[in-house]
Amino acid sequence: MVVKVLVVDDSGFFRRRVSEILSTDPNIQVVGTATNGREAIDQALELRPDVITMDYEMPTMDGITAVRNIMQRCPTPVLMFSSLTHEGARVTLDALEAGAVDFLPKNFEDISRNPERVKQLLCEKINTISRSNRRGLGSSLSAAPAPAAPGPSSARPAVRPTPGAAAPRAGTSGPAAQPHASSSAPANSPAPKRRSYKLVAIGTSTGGPVALQRVLTQLPANFPAPIVLIQHMPAAFTKAFAERLDKLCRISVKEAEDGDVVRPGLALLAPGGKQMMIDARGVVKIHPGDERLNYKPCVDITFASVAKSYGDKVLAVVLTGMGADGREGARLLKQGGSQVWAQDEASCVIYGMPMAVVKANLADAVYSLDDIGRYLAEACS
Repeated sequence: MVVKVLVVDDSGFFRRRVSEILSTDPNIQVVGTATNGREAIDQALELRPDVITMDYEMPTMDGITAVRNIMQRCPTPVLMFSSLTHEGARVTLDALEAGAVDFLPKNFEDISRNPERVKQLLCEKINTISRSNRRGLGSSLSAAPAPAAPGPSSARPAVRPTPGAAAPRAGTSGPAAQPHASSSAPANSPAPKRRSYKLVAIGTSTGGPVALQRVLTQLPANFPAPIVLIQHMPAAFTKAFAERLDKLCRISVKEAEDGDVVRPGLALLAPGGKQMMIDARGVVKIHPGDERLNYKPCVDITFASVAKSYGDKVLAVVLTGMGADGREGARLLKQGGSQVWAQDEASCVIYGMPMAVVKANLADAVYSLDDIGRYLAEACS
């Protein structure tokens, strides 16, 4: 079925170009446009689009405020347009926390000079997030679980509430979601047993920034295992994202650099546009990576490196995201005797990456997003 899209931007040129690009896809229909956040809310309520594209800097009402209101009144997948700057990254992360599903860089030059590339990226994003699970959209702060009590060595600030799940919106008309297979592990797996892990590795994509925030804010400051994070994200965003997580979490979080050493209580985020590997000494190796790879950073590459370096001492977690990145890395981890968890379908924004792991019979456990942080603390304690 046709995906109905509402285009929101204060620039008439950008509204026209986005509408023209989307109209070239027979599966997409632009049903309306808006020039500010207030109009966006009114149009969302009236038109009930399947996806909204949203600018963040607009008169009358900004995009973040509009997203927050839309998620409260008629939860709808939102694709944000952002600038590739540190400030643009910060604003985009605010929008994702408010409930936006994904983002694309807003580059007028690319729209003018590379229409085919922009068309492919934009239409692909729209079709993908139209299949978003409304239950996974992050907008209700009151739905967030209380963070775990800090350990005795905690000296980090209290954690502010993190986004929870919004209520589903009925009557969507987007294309059929990715096929859902029966899980090889039960949807509500038993609580994990304690085990000695040398490393926790978490991979994610679409919906990942909010999911990682919800997981990591539940960990105590004295969490005993090192953590590596692989989030599909451009180079300009990962430093700002790591800084944001570091302020919110009791553990420390930083963007990984070549030569860093993993240690308990520290989460290292793979830098955007590059590949992260960990050797047997726990030393981080950052590489440019093969241009033929779809993802930079790539979950499979990091998972494969830790499978080689740590054998059966890894606990890997695959969270929400489109595609199957992480599946082959999880296969190598399982062959070495390590454990693999997958996020359950109900709490995913996009049930793609976890589904790929589950369908391949590689998941030792399937947990709701709200349980994963707590279970990590229990399993590694």
